[in-house]
Amino acid sequence: MRVLITGGLGFVGRLLTRRFLEEGHHVTAVDLPPAAPKTSGDYSYISADTTLPGQWQKALSNQDAAINLAGASIFRRWNPSYKKLIYNSRIKTTANLVDALPSGPGHTLISTSATGYYGPCKDEILTEDSPNGSKDFLAKVCHDWEEQAQKAADKGVRVAIARFGVVLGASGGALAQMKRPFSLGIGGPLGSGRQWFSWICEDDLAKAMEFILADNNLSGVFNFCAEPVTNRQLTKTLGKVLGRPAILPAPSFALRLFLGEFAGVLLGSQRAVAHNLLENGFEFDYPNLEAALLHLLKNGQLK
Repeated sequence: MRVLITGGLGFVGRLLTRRFLEEGHHVTAVDLPPAAPKTSGDYSYISADTTLPGQWQKALSNQDAAINLAGASIFRRWNPSYKKLIYNSRIKTTANLVDALPSGPGHTLISTSATGYYGPCKDEILTEDSPNGSKDFLAKVCHDWEEQAQKAADKGVRVAIARFGVVLGASGGALAQMKRPFSLGIGGPLGSGRQWFSWICEDDLAKAMEFILADNNLSGVFNFCAEPVTNRQLTKTLGKVLGRPAILPAPSFALRLFLGEFAGVLLGSQRAVAHNLLENGFEFDYPNLEAALLHLLKNGQLK
């Protein structure tokens, strides 16, 4: 299979590239890195700003599938200009991708979204049918992001929306930031610690992507989430696996002081479950948080 990945040099993009190449697929990565990687064998690279139409769109003419991962990181303090970047990097890329996709059956688009789609929901269990939390900034971003992607269905393209929980993995992403306080002996819950945390191990994310790509009958929305835990359970488990204490909470007011609006992402609660993946026969290798973290530790990926 020939797969094009926007945001192909990000944490998840590199993960999927490795997995797909191991499985014998051809990968074309599109991104804007500091230094361009080499093109060789079944791997091709295109340097492009995907928020702008351009030559990169021509590569879609001979692809079987496109995976849309492009988007500025949300993990930093926001201001109005950065919020605009978060929004435009996702919406404009998706619009350009959909415009360039060939019409007709035989083509697949898997477009990323996030469990932020639901907004803060306290203890409510969230399936793919749960409503959009439209008053929240990230919920609005996710809604418009998905809406752009679904326009590809009007061209006869098979569309799947992957709503990611926080991806736990080896070489970057949220886990690298989460474990830093523990290495200093100051790990602990955020705010009350009662808020729910939706997550997925990187191995299961790649497996779920392949699962959807392989079955032409699968379309619609899929929560990419294992068994959700509370923030307090998360920090306790991470501390246990790392052999570090997890007893120093970060008060909500301090997080809001230092992180501004972004603190709401850390203090918000989304208890999302992977109803549609499981209903279609998908099996998680690491549904349990401790098992996932021990797996990463065993493979030298979590230190």
